[in-house]
Amino acid sequence: MRVLLIEDEERMARALVRGLQAEGMYVDWEATGDAGLWRAQEGQYDVLVVDLMLPGMSGHDICKTLRQEENWTPILILTARSGERTEAKSLDLGADDYLSKPFSYPVLVSRLRALSRRGGSPRPNVLQVGELVLDLAGRTCRRGDQPIQLTPREFALLELLMRHAGSVLERSEILDHVWGIDFEGDPNVLDVYIRYLRRKIDEPFGVRTVETVRGTGYLVRNVDSGDSPE
Repeated sequence: MRVLLIEDEERMARALVRGLQAEGMYVDWEATGDAGLWRAQEGQYDVLVVDLMLPGMSGHDICKTLRQEENWTPILILTARSGERTEAKSLDLGADDYLSKPFSYPVLVSRLRALSRRGGSPRPNVLQVGELVLDLAGRTCRRGDQPIQLTPREFALLELLMRHAGSVLERSEILDHVWGIDFEGDPNVLDVYIRYLRRKIDEPFGVRTVETVRGTGYLVRNVDSGDSPE
């Protein structure tokens, strides 16, 4: 795996380079945002690890610029800044994962490997299935011209399903992505939120977008279809 690390704290960066190399990864390091962006644009990397607060261009600006250029290399944000708003902004601007410092090194390695397996497939900021449209940057949802109000959790769930439209997602995979890998609550919460989604995006419009695959999980159809009982 080839990794680009963009981190201005030298002690942290050198420790990460040594640790990731010990895991068999090839690591390049840049200490400024501008140099990191240039390296990301010119090189072929499996994963980018990006700090937010960098000299010159910020980590958020790096994410935004690369995605505007349709560079879909997976990005993991690694930063001392914490909080839901910072994390949400990072993901909205194109990051694929987020870890706050201090962090668990084994978790970092596992997440980098998971991102590498995902690859650099396109992840546009506007998702559409039939007349259902999800604008990730604007955090809005609509069916046709009718706006639909979603809670943050409903939005995250619908985003995951729409990104994989036509493919069945297992329950465990959905819970890991939307509720987090450390979620220890009742797994039936997923079924509750699926019902919430259907009441908002399907039932008022007489269509069926979210389908249950019994014994496995859920999928979003590639196209709208007429509503029918399961």
